[in-house]
Amino acid sequence: MARIALGLEYDGTDFIGWQVQRAGRSVQAALQAAVSRVADQPTTIAGSGRTDAGVHALQQVAHFDTDVERSSRQWILGINSNLPEDVAVRWAHPVDSGFDARRSALFRRYHYAIVQSATRPAVVRRMSWWLREHLDCAAMTAAGISWLGENDFSAFRSAGCQSRTPMRRLISFSVFRRGHFVVVEFTANAFLQHMVRNLVGVLVEIGQGKAPVDWAREVLRSRDRTQGGVTAPPHGLSLVEVGYPARDGIPAAPEGLLGVS
Repeated sequence: MARIALGLEYDGTDFIGWQVQRAGRSVQAALQAAVSRVADQPTTIAGSGRTDAGVHALQQVAHFDTDVERSSRQWILGINSNLPEDVAVRWAHPVDSGFDARRSALFRRYHYAIVQSATRPAVVRRMSWWLREHLDCAAMTAAGISWLGENDFSAFRSAGCQSRTPMRRLISFSVFRRGHFVVVEFTANAFLQHMVRNLVGVLVEIGQGKAPVDWAREVLRSRDRTQGGVTAPPHGLSLVEVGYPARDGIPAAPEGLLGVS
């Protein structure tokens, strides 16, 4: 039995998220159907983590087991020919049987893209949050630094989050501007449900001058979701990298969203 790792990208606009659910169109279901067709047998796919409805991925990682012999090229071409246009496999890579897309991951990296413009965007509207107001990136950076390290992120998890613990380790954080984009990047060992979007909601209020920099730390310490800001919309969020030990041979992540990495 061989284990195959896949790297895929998707436009999450028309999906209910990664995970198969009772109703609705999921990325996992679309991928399982495509792989099963190429393998000519039912195949279960495991992903590195869940992305919510409307959230995108530039490098989601998944794995499956099979006793069917196919080259990496055959897996890629066969799976892609059976996937809808808003999902594509970028690479297929044989891995050791001990590899697990979720449990073997060392970190996840997300980008949240904001378009700061007086007029609404057309081309990037499905992958960014449009804001008219100016954002102070320096203030946003100063605020987010207070979240680095191992912390209880209860104030930034959704009410429906099923994680057993609110503890997460935020490894790195940055805010940068590229033309009319403001991009917020988070890297952590893992994330709670809606965590990135809730973090961004607080940063935006600070960046707009509606709250002081210290508010970010106060919300974290409160451990109370009601003390935070709005939840940023899902379409600005993209999973851009899942990191693994070098021994697994997982290919490097692609360039960031629309070249704003």
